[in-house]
Amino acid sequence: MSEDNRICIVGAAGRMGRMLLRIAAETPGATIAGGLDRPNASDLDRDLGSLAGIGGLGIRLTDDAATAFDAADVAIDFTQADATAKYVAEAAELGIAYVIGTTGLTAEHQAAIDLAAKRIAVMQAANMSLGVTLLASLVEQAARRLDESYDIEVVEMHHRMKVDAPSGTALALGHAAAAGRGKPLEELWVKSRDGITGPRQPGTIGFATLRGGDVVGDHSVIFAAMGERLELTHKASSRELFARGALRAALWLKGKPPGRYSMKDVLGL
Repeated sequence: MSEDNRICIVGAAGRMGRMLLRIAAETPGATIAGGLDRPNASDLDRDLGSLAGIGGLGIRLTDDAATAFDAADVAIDFTQADATAKYVAEAAELGIAYVIGTTGLTAEHQAAIDLAAKRIAVMQAANMSLGVTLLASLVEQAARRLDESYDIEVVEMHHRMKVDAPSGTALALGHAAAAGRGKPLEELWVKSRDGITGPRQPGTIGFATLRGGDVVGDHSVIFAAMGERLELTHKASSRELFARGALRAALWLKGKPPGRYSMKDVLGL
């Protein structure tokens, strides 16, 4: 087996996939081993290096998971929810570790990931940013130390093309806040407000979603009390940070036993 971590990029023809190819090519310890995309994708059979603008690699984009995964140690997936559930199951059949950055996953999708994680190592994160991972840790600490007199609001903004709301990162931050309060987020969240809603209920966690332009991703968690307000914020200015975080996770995941992992595990938090 190669000393390098052999990486397969799932959704390689997409914007994030091409960036992952480029970042993987320049990441020490990583080798591009395959690229997978949906059937009938317009770029099928193109050289992966050509897709990424880094010169020929001699590896072609395929829609066959077995072919794409054949020489890989780890796959990285930033696609759509249904595709992720399908491909992680195929990776489990072949014993390929899996990094998931896909958002908008339902309970059914998560169940498919849980099943795969019984056979392979799966690292899933709504946001691969190292800064966001630290932010979530800080949010949990703040929620644990500040009582319910501090109202919690999660505010996020993304580009106009984002299809899911609230963002996966916003939900992850909400889960961190709820964990700090010792309750499941599902018991506390308020995802929308419209019309005459009445006073804010103590202990709830509110979400506000903004969409527009080309915003990569802004997230704030606000702790608001009478007389003061604490705001914890992260702003992403480039999608490269997600690609670099995913590559770091892939390098870390190789050789790990089956199970579920997070970016907190990657960073040793």
